[in-house]
Amino acid sequence: MSTNNHQIILNIRFKIKPGKKEAFRESLFAMISNFKSEPAFVNAIVSDDLDHSDDLVIYEIWQGTRESWVQHELTKPYRAEYEGALTNLIDDRIVSWLEPVGEWGSALTNVRR
Repeated sequence: MSTNNHQIILNIRFKIKPGKKEAFRESLFAMISNFKSEPAFVNAIVSDDLDHSDDLVIYEIWQGTRESWVQHELTKPYRAEYEGALTNLIDDRIVSWLEPVGEWGSALTNVRR
């Protein structure tokens, strides 16, 4: 993990094409296997949406800033293959960039309340 105190959170909702959820999940998990050893990586949680069966959400915590993530993580070669596969697997992707300001119950972020 990096020594800087900045963190960025990506909350990404994927609207998966009908019948493609397992194929998408396999592709996503393969990508996570690649990035989980990156120095800036902190944590990722993948969740199914109980109210929308074709939606899947990933919540990622990274050391650094939005700009450093785009510069250093988005350019990784394994991401190109993953991005190429998404066209056949998802209808939409909604990305929210978040900055932690408080945390209770764990110690994943650099903020305490």
